[in-house]
Amino acid sequence: MSKKKEFDWFDKPANRKLLWWLLYAVCILLVAVEPLLHRHAHFEEVWWADWGFAYYAALGFASCLALILLSKLLAILLKKKVDYYDD
Repeated sequence: MSKKKEFDWFDKPANRKLLWWLLYAVCILLVAVEPLLHRHAHFEEVWWADWGFAYYAALGFASCLALILLSKLLAILLKKKVDYYDD
């Protein structure tokens, strides 16, 4: 019996390249549209209100970076030896 290879759309390099280009295009589009959006602050005076262009994109990037660094720290703290469960 021959094994049938399951088709995976992501295996083709051309498709992966297309997905990267689509991701870049969406990111550029969202940053370009941001100055046209009117953000409503919940309070009158907030310290980040005048930070300007692409603040929310930078905030999202910084938040993701903080989550990654926190997960690395937790991995170090929670790591067990390879033979931890062996008796």
